[in-house]
Amino acid sequence: MEKRKLGNSGLVVSALGLGCMGMSSSYGTVPDKKEMITLIRKAVEQGITFFDTAEVYGPFVNEELIGEALAPFKGEVVIATKFGFAPSQSDPSIWSELNSHPKHIKEVAEASLKRLKVDCIDLFYQHRVDLTIPIEDVAETVRDLIQEGKVKHFGLSETNANTVRKAHAIQSVTAIQSEYSLWTRQPESELFPTLEELGIGFVPFSPLGRGFLTGTMNENTKFESNDFRNTLPRFTQAALKANQSLVDLIGKLAIKNNATPAQIALAWLLSQKPWIVPIPGTTKINRVTENNGALAIVFSEDELKEIEISASEIKIIGDRYPEDFMKMSEK
Repeated sequence: MEKRKLGNSGLVVSALGLGCMGMSSSYGTVPDKKEMITLIRKAVEQGITFFDTAEVYGPFVNEELIGEALAPFKGEVVIATKFGFAPSQSDPSIWSELNSHPKHIKEVAEASLKRLKVDCIDLFYQHRVDLTIPIEDVAETVRDLIQEGKVKHFGLSETNANTVRKAHAIQSVTAIQSEYSLWTRQPESELFPTLEELGIGFVPFSPLGRGFLTGTMNENTKFESNDFRNTLPRFTQAALKANQSLVDLIGKLAIKNNATPAQIALAWLLSQKPWIVPIPGTTKINRVTENNGALAIVFSEDELKEIEISASEIKIIGDRYPEDFMKMSEK
């Protein structure tokens, strides 16, 4: 497996990571835990060393799953987890509140260390920016945790360039995690130049458009009642139909390159910057193997220009999230 360095931090990880959220929540029926442990360990065997989780996934159970699955590989893998969400005061079963108070961050770190079965968290992201707490206070708190040996690297998720600069001035930021793919390209304009200037890596989540860019969906696709894609504007029947032209473009490139649509979507991401490390999620080992095949695809400059021209002519329909949740992602 090819390795990549996240910016100037010195944190070296596999060129593709593994997003683990769907192993415990969000996408309908939760898979069998033993099967997911087997999948994670087989992913390590295939060279994946970068695993993404968060306390809110489940909540808690995803970190526990990762901790158990990766226990035999201590020192060989990098685990990223996140703080920043908290249960709603009106309904504790719904984690819809933001909380990046320094005391809370430290409590989350201690609990995550236990669930992950590690002595130090490799990469600790603020899951969403909490506008009630200055980002400088958040950065100082993570800096304290780094000095205490409980965290190695600091990251931010779904934030903007201004916040990145403020945080980085207090504690070096290793990576920014945001949604990025051929149908979500907002980070390119303002965020990427800042990351390049400051030497910060970028970790795209949902690099396959939550499954849409794999070419396995159409406007007639139905999700389980507890699949959160039912709440997303981009997954309405009208949006799925309207956005099919992007999937058609990816499909043509797949045929041309003797690859799958998923491999094309990931190869395109990998070609954008050397400090980009996508974290596609899956619950099937054959998809892990398929995704890893993207590393063998190298686009020429002419091919990348052709993709850019064709993709720019396609208007994507539908927001990434419902309006209330979009407010949690900094523009």
